[in-house]
Amino acid sequence: MIERHVTFEVLPERETDFERLFVQEYRPAMSSMPGFEKVELLRDKVQTNHYQMVIRFDTQENAANWRASDAHSAIQPRIKALYSGSTLAVYDVVA
Repeated sequence: MIERHVTFEVLPERETDFERLFVQEYRPAMSSMPGFEKVELLRDKVQTNHYQMVIRFDTQENAANWRASDAHSAIQPRIKALYSGSTLAVYDVVA
């Protein structure tokens, strides 16, 4: 099992757009992929334009297949337009 944590600094006043895109398009597209387990979007309680997306797939290969998919390629430029920076951490789920 693989889990990816992506932290986003969303542009000021674009938070609603970011959340809407995640709920209406990003999550549904990702959830249709083989090996998908879950995805959650968390918003920081203090810095409310900071979000963390927690993504879980059964294997590294299936996570990579999502990132290489046509659906991800179509959504990526639109979500990228809503944030100024991001960081990534990748974990093996051990328990």
